Amino acid sequence: MISVLIVEDEPLIAEAHRTYLGRVPGFHCTGVVHTAREAMRAVSNANGSGEPIDLVLLDIGLPDANGLDLAGALGGLRPSPDVIAITSARDLAVVRSAVAHGVILYLLKPFTFAAFRDKLERYATYREALPAGEAAVSQRDIDRAMSALRTADERGTAPKGVSADTFDEIARAVRAAPEGLGAAEVGAAIGVSRVTAWRYLEKLADDGTVTRHTEYGRAGRPQVRYRWK
Repeated sequence: MISVLIVEDEPLIAEAHRTYLGRVPGFHCTGVVHTAREAMRAVSNANGSGEPIDLVLLDIGLPDANGLDLAGALGGLRPSPDVIAITSARDLAVVRSAVAHGVILYLLKPFTFAAFRDKLERYATYREALPAGEAAVSQRDIDRAMSALRTADERGTAPKGVSADTFDEIARAVRAAPEGLGAAEVGAAIGVSRVTAWRYLEKLADDGTVTRHTEYGRAGRPQVRYRWK
């Protein structure tokens, strides 16, 4: 079982991450913290107990420190956990800095459960490709492990034949509308047809990222609105 620490300053988002994590076999949430100081303490205490944390899901925008600085500090611990950055930061300089600070995967908010699961499954494959302990590894072992991290994200992040960028735009549109949106409204907001928007929205609903709400009592057929879960 892969032990995971969630580092996220917004309680509702942290709880959403915990819920998603509980749906991915092979992973166990050891705790949720909201600051860099709490994260360092949690990882250090886990190391001292003999049950180190394997993976940190790290928000970059923490209230008491830059998340990338925290990633670097975690890398100085022994043993050090792996880090997946979960953030809305899309600046290329931030992405490069994340890699330099030891972040092995980068997940942009907002995201679907499928995208979250994909990153974790790729991480699990990466771990399985490397021998346990401190034994030396072969070039083949290393190449296989790194390949797992570089695998293209078509594996479940979006329906076949669908643009991942459009998928992200639709997710952001629904998340920004507390009352929810219908397929026609989403299509108009991002410049795609109602049918195209409906396909993406149904995928989000099937993943458990949004919920469907049927509205009755208006002229015509009942309308389905999609709300961020």
